[in-house]
Amino acid sequence: MAQEPPSLIRAARIAELAEIPFRHPLNPESEIHLRSLSVAAGLQRIGLHIGRVPPGRESFVYHWHHYEEEFIYVLSGRGVADIGEESFEVGPGDVMLFTAPSVGHNLRNPFDDDLVYLMGGENRPLEIGEFPRHGKRAVFDKGSAPYLIDVAATKPFVPR
Repeated sequence: MAQEPPSLIRAARIAELAEIPFRHPLNPESEIHLRSLSVAAGLQRIGLHIGRVPPGRESFVYHWHHYEEEFIYVLSGRGVADIGEESFEVGPGDVMLFTAPSVGHNLRNPFDDDLVYLMGGENRPLEIGEFPRHGKRAVFDKGSAPYLIDVAATKPFVPR
C-alpha cells in the first residue's frame, strides 16, 4: 500500500495530535485546547484547528479581525455565540462565518459537556485584532511575537 500523503489526515491521527492549551490573556474565563490540522498538513496560508472548550469556560475574548476571514463549525456539545451585541445558542452542525473586517464575536460554554468545533481561516503575514470591550488592539506580525496596544493611546501617523 502506498504511503499516505500529509494532505490526508485520518481520524486516528487527529485523535493522536497533541492538544495545545491556550488562555487568552485578556479573559480569565478563557480556556481552549487546540489540535492544529493545518500544522500537521504543513499549510502556510490557512489555519485549521479543532478547538475544545471545557464546561464553564470561553474560547478566547470578544474580538474582531481587520484582515483575516474565519469560520467556526460546531462538531459536538453546545455553546453560546456572542456575535455583535446578541447571543445565540449553537450546537452540532451550526456554522459561523466572519468576513474581514468582521463583527465582534466569542464562544462561551455554560453547559455540562465540552464544546468541540472546527475553526479556520486565513493566515496572513500581518493581522490586526480588535478587543473592543477592553480598548485594546493586537498586532500579529508572523515574523515576531504579537503585541498589544491601548487604543486610547494611539495617534494618527499622518493627520487627516
